[in-house]
Amino acid sequence: MKKLILLLLGFALGAVLTYFFCCKQSETGMENLTPPKGLITPQEAKALDTAYNPRYQLISDSIVTRRGGDNRSSWYSLDDMRAYLDYAENEADSLGFTMNGIRVYLGAYPDANGIPGYTTMFFVPTGYLKSATNTSDGSMNAFSHFMQGGKGDITGGSGFNEGGNGQPPGANYPQ
Repeated sequence: MKKLILLLLGFALGAVLTYFFCCKQSETGMENLTPPKGLITPQEAKALDTAYNPRYQLISDSIVTRRGGDNRSSWYSLDDMRAYLDYAENEADSLGFTMNGIRVYLGAYPDANGIPGYTTMFFVPTGYLKSATNTSDGSMNAFSHFMQGGKGDITGGSGFNEGGNGQPPGANYPQ
């Protein structure tokens, strides 16, 4: 009976130690994450934002002359972004493409009642035709996607917009 209790106690102690030393994640949960290519520091983000100031001023002074200037950022929820990426990937597949990225475009809403629309950012899926390596159909579309290394916009793919403006629209980084 003593041996059985010691054996069970040994298993329990071993399980607890294994949990604390092997399986428990850190407070951030980031110890096993590989940083993605293209990460920038907050200081680099600030430098990019500051370098945009002359362009923003030109747009706000000469085109979007409303009080507060033009919009210079957009906000998207994680749920909306994940849903869009899933949707775009499925749509690309149904159009005969393999989606491999997203391109971000700057755009502007149409003028309304003589007031220029705010700048916006919108996303479109990029990828390559599944048959891009076989361009025997002779289409320029297949050839252009092949020549761009699969980074062309997906023809017929839905874009994603409707992010929230900065608050206020002309606010610099960070908000």
